[in-house]
Amino acid sequence: MKKTICTACCLLWIAMMVAAPIDVKDFGAKGDGTTLDSHAINAAIEACAERGGGTVNLSAGTYLSGSIHLKSNVELHLEAGATIVATEEAGAYDPSENFGFPEYQDGGHTYFHNSLIWAEGQTNVSITGRGTIDGRGLTRRDTENAGNVQGGSIGMGDKAIALKLCRNVLIRDITIFRGGHFAIIITGCEYANIDNVFIDTNRDGIDIDCCKHVTVSNTKVNTPHDDALVLKSSYALKKPVTCENILITNCTVTGYKLGTALDGTYVPETVNWVCGRIKLGTESNGGYRNITISNCTCIYSSGLAFEEVDQGTMENIVVTGISMNHVHHYPIYITTGCRNRGPKERTDVSAARDISISNVVAVDCDSLSGILVTGMPGHPVENIRLSNISLRFRGGVTRTVSTDYPELGTKYPEPAKFLGTCPAYGLFARHVKGLYLSDVTFMLDSPDSRPCILTDDVEDVRMREVRTPEGD
Repeated sequence: MKKTICTACCLLWIAMMVAAPIDVKDFGAKGDGTTLDSHAINAAIEACAERGGGTVNLSAGTYLSGSIHLKSNVELHLEAGATIVATEEAGAYDPSENFGFPEYQDGGHTYFHNSLIWAEGQTNVSITGRGTIDGRGLTRRDTENAGNVQGGSIGMGDKAIALKLCRNVLIRDITIFRGGHFAIIITGCEYANIDNVFIDTNRDGIDIDCCKHVTVSNTKVNTPHDDALVLKSSYALKKPVTCENILITNCTVTGYKLGTALDGTYVPETVNWVCGRIKLGTESNGGYRNITISNCTCIYSSGLAFEEVDQGTMENIVVTGISMNHVHHYPIYITTGCRNRGPKERTDVSAARDISISNVVAVDCDSLSGILVTGMPGHPVENIRLSNISLRFRGGVTRTVSTDYPELGTKYPEPAKFLGTCPAYGLFARHVKGLYLSDVTFMLDSPDSRPCILTDDVEDVRMREVRTPEGD
């Protein structure tokens, strides 16, 4: 009987030991902020993967690091007080993949291995904990313009977290500060959850490219110089892949100065390009399908931008429960174009249809443009529904604005850069088939010389309970 009990106890002890988290310090990591710890962290991850998986733990400390390689069935856990700092040391990052110059998308979407934390083709990958990733040594430049091509290296990492062709991904509770070109990019991944993440960064926050079944929830992203939450469908997988079945919910995007969201001072940033915002595009070879965006807050940021310009189809998009304050450039922008950044033999035409936006309140909106809905001549966007929307604009445009508003055509889809001031302050629609407005209110803080609503080549317009300032 004693022998049986002892055997059972031994088996239990062995099982507990096998399942116990692996501490990177047991593999030589110092966590002192000066020793390069990436070799030790990678050794711990490799050992965890070899035993079948589990947790690799970083206790409180500062871990200077180059490239970290995530493996299947391994959870990289950063305890509160643990910080991974991207080193500025040349050669500490893996060289980028050796398959030539990116033909249809920038290097940030093409190369992954030159990142701080990366994985390719892995399953059950997790990054969790209340610790921080500080991308101090990461570049914010487009790496194809910095010599990082043909398998080369510029000596700096490009992105904080880069996952390609992974399945069952979890990123939860971490903080990312100055994340490089992208704080998080996932490309060609399926079944991913990004939850309760805080990002304060100098380029894009989260890019979800060519992915399926992804949820981003309870996440705060501050991006004063670029986009916050972005869906894309680039040609990075060497074919058009639809980005589909995506949920973004209970998130906040802002455009405060870098670091001031993190330290709680919230200093507004003034930019001439974009800041913050939730966006579809611009890379859009495969299009977007079945996208839901709900219960989000946008502060000191550009508005919602849904852009299909690379021959894909954008369809079945539902947006509801959005609040905006200090809106940069426009509150809502839906467009198709013919930039066609893809193989020249493709004959597809960009398309957008079945988009519903409801329950939106926006105040202090830029006078550049109101709601902008534009298709292409002969190829209208279809079935656009706008309901229960209240928009308050700064107004104040007193000069005459030409109603001959430029077509987007092959241009980059950014009105502030290529199209100029919109001829209507509230809503401009062109090349649309099926535009339905219900319970929509437009307000002005200052008088504006432009009409509130202007349409051109729009078929089947229905408006119910649409309110404009007196005299419009």
